[in-house]
Amino acid sequence: MWAHKPWVGRFIGKGTELADYATWCNAVEGNTTFYATPSAATVRRWAEQAPADFRFAFKVPRTVTHDQRLRSSAHRDVAEFLRAVEPLGERVGPVQLQLPPSFGPESLGQVGTFVTGLPTSYRWVIELRHPAFFDDGAAHRAIDEILRKAGVGRVVLDTRPLYASAADTEAAVEERRTKPRVPIVTDVMGEEPIVRVIAGNDVGLAAAGLVAWTDQVIELLQAGRRPYVFAHQPDNGESPLLARRFHAAIAERVPGLAPLPEPTTIDTSSGTDQTSLF
Repeated sequence: MWAHKPWVGRFIGKGTELADYATWCNAVEGNTTFYATPSAATVRRWAEQAPADFRFAFKVPRTVTHDQRLRSSAHRDVAEFLRAVEPLGERVGPVQLQLPPSFGPESLGQVGTFVTGLPTSYRWVIELRHPAFFDDGAAHRAIDEILRKAGVGRVVLDTRPLYASAADTEAAVEERRTKPRVPIVTDVMGEEPIVRVIAGNDVGLAAAGLVAWTDQVIELLQAGRRPYVFAHQPDNGESPLLARRFHAAIAERVPGLAPLPEPTTIDTSSGTDQTSLF
């Protein structure tokens, strides 16, 4: 996200949300596209506000993954979506297919047929949620082979920080309801891996969850890959700061890592000493 009411006056200004967010972080998931393909006017506005080195890791609309369930007809919706975001050019990063938990081993053929038909001019990643794709069993090995052959990466959904403490708000309870507790699988991540670190509202535990990825992200960078790491909390109150501190921790160990932009001058005072978290 880049428009979040609690951030206004702290990280972003009203009416300049994306432009301000792009001074804090250099990528966004762009979750709104999961619910609808954006209009031409909306995409033009994004193109005006996002700098050339900013990246959108869009999710394809749920009509593709949840309504049509990757049937061949869904390729038309994919093509429509890609035409809609095409004006963003290189700012379109890895495109995500987020599958519901109901996609299990019986859907292997369906997934395989669909991903082999995706346009190779874009980078693709897929988020799986069925437990059978995380247990090193036959279905797990089969889906990894399908994705490897198609050049599609697996999104890593790390919910360990989310379950490291009790759910203390309604938002935290909802986060647990919608985010599965699945093992970490990193064998098939693609050239532009996406790691989604899902935490609770405890900022210290959220920071610790990001720190756990430091060595792996450095290895990916050293291998010439371009990882995307997204920090989530139920209320997302501190997510931009957490993301920047994680980037700073990586930069300390990776000489030459491109710096993040300087944030717009907005009040960032809070009761938490962010520098002590990393």
